[in-house]
Amino acid sequence: MLMRTDPFRDFNRLTQRLLGESAEPMTMPMDAYRDGDTYVIHFDLPGVRADSIDLQVEHNVLTVRAERDDATKDHEIVMAERPTGSFSRQLFLGESLDGENISADYADGVLTLRVPMAEQAKPRKISVTEGSGSAGRITG
Repeated sequence: MLMRTDPFRDFNRLTQRLLGESAEPMTMPMDAYRDGDTYVIHFDLPGVRADSIDLQVEHNVLTVRAERDDATKDHEIVMAERPTGSFSRQLFLGESLDGENISADYADGVLTLRVPMAEQAKPRKISVTEGSGSAGRITG
């Protein structure tokens, strides 16, 4: 199961942006859902180059970092609403997920991660034997 790291993180970032402070990287919008034995996570990263995306898993914590360059830095700014700079998001991966086999794909400004369930967390069928007095066996 996936869990967010800090329920107050978005509020803190909004407050920092309103006060003109930018010490912490901005968050990125995300959707997550289960598709069979895999959790699928989509992160919106429009305008981010694929080579600026960094994914790390350490102690069941998935960290996604990305960088969007400022296209207006050498120009006179008329309007600038799109956030630039560093983006970061952390998710706790439950013990039922396989952090070793995460796959990542980046297309059309959307980073898609697929996190499979760990083998030991998948449902298993238990066979029932009759008359031998021994316990049933778990089959995969």
